[in-house]
Formats: sequence, structure tokens, C-alpha cells
Amino acid sequence: MQHKIMQDGSIHPGLVILVTAGASGIGRTIAETFLSHASRVHVCDIDSSAIDDFLRANPGASASVADVSDVGMVDSLFNDLEERYGALDVLVNNAGVAGPTLPLEDIEPADWDRTLAINLHGHFYCARRAIPLLKKSAAGSIIEISSSAGLFGCPSRAPYAASKWALIGLTKTLAMELGPFGIRVNAICPGSVEGRRIEQVIEFEAHEQGRTPDEIRSTYLRQTSMRQFISAQDVANMALFLASDLGKSISGQAMGVDGHTESLSNVMI
Repeated sequence: MQHKIMQDGSIHPGLVILVTAGASGIGRTIAETFLSHASRVHVCDIDSSAIDDFLRANPGASASVADVSDVGMVDSLFNDLEERYGALDVLVNNAGVAGPTLPLEDIEPADWDRTLAINLHGHFYCARRAIPLLKKSAAGSIIEISSSAGLFGCPSRAPYAASKWALIGLTKTLAMELGPFGIRVNAICPGSVEGRRIEQVIEFEAHEQGRTPDEIRSTYLRQTSMRQFISAQDVANMALFLASDLGKSISGQAMGVDGHTESLSNVMI
């Protein structure tokens, strides 16, 4: 039995949503979008102050402090979730870090390991705990947040790109494993997301290349057919769509939300 679609295309109220790294950035926008559609939302984040701010703004939500690269903390997160809700309908595996921006031969093994630990291993830790709960749901869905860097090569961003490509392989494999249980698994691949983070990246690139921020920004914009950055809300809207009956037959897909990336430089979200 699928959940009911309301007349405005939103998901049925009351679904339990878990958003990792959900207290700030894209994760927060996703969490607040589901909250605005009467979902029950639990977030985790490594930053306790970000969680405090999120809960002040969204008193109907709940949260746990957790580093998804720590399997013990992930277990505690799911214990919190089950104690509060006793169920899960949608896992949004959003946690990720940028990792180092260096040629491969200059990357320290510890930096490589940390990037993969969060961007890939953490997604595995969360999915393995989520799946038994999702099998009990009539609306089970896993949404992986990958990147356009998971569809293209990305010079000087090897650990980041490798992790984001791996998420697409994970998505397609889990879609095959879980489809018989009615669980859909998809990946969202954002391009460069407007906001403070991309502006910091532009400033860094301008300094490193001896160019102006406007020149770097123009280069990035020319990488997409639509010549624009996307918004965090664009990503959240896709997550909402994939969790609803509007996306009930979509699984195993890597969905670009990027204005159509034509090529990449060495920086993504």
C-alpha cells in the first residue's frame, strides 16, 4: 500500500524521515521541507550548536548528535530514532565533506580515509540500520545525496569524486536488493549550490589562480547549460518528489539537479 498523495502533490502527513547532517546547509533545507509537509523529522549532525539552532527554529523536529563515520554513534542515532518513533519511512543519506583539494600524489592517507569514512562508510552504516525499519514501511525510500562529481571526473578532488561515484554504485545495488520489498533507492546529484560555501570556494580558487572572484564564478556558471547555480531548495524539492507517490516507480536512478552540467573544474558542492 502506497501513501496517499494530496492534491498539491505533497506526501501524506506523518511519515518518519531521517536526514543525516540535517541541522545546517542542504540537509537543513531538506529537513524543513519535509516538516512543512507535516512529516515527522529526525536529524543528526556532528555540530551540537547547529542542532540547537535547528530545534529552536523547528520545535516539532527531533535530533541526535552523531558523526556518521562512527558506527557506534550511528547505532545510538537509530536507537534514539526507534525510541521516539518506532518506525522509519525515508532515509536521506546527506552527510558529506569536501575533502582535500590537491593532486592525488599530495593527498595524505588520513585525509583520504576521513573523506571516504564520512561520504561512503557513513552512508553504509546508516543504510544497514535503516533497512530493517524500511522493510516494515508502506512507503520505504532511501535517498542518497551524491553530486555531479559522481558523474564526471573532478581534477584535484579524487577522494570526493571517488566517494560520490561510489554512492551511485551503492544506490543501484540497493535498488536491486530492496525493490522486492517495495523500497525505492535513488541518488540526487546536485551541481554547485548557491550560498556561503560556493562563495568561499570561489574566493579560494581566485586566490590560488591569481584571478578575480567574478572570473572564477563566470567559469563555474559556464559549466552548466542553464548558466546558473542551483539552490538548496531545488535539492529538497527533488527529495520530496522521490519520497512521494509522484516518484513511486522511480528507483535505481542518479538524478541530476544541476542545470545540466557539461563539464567540471576541480570544485563541487
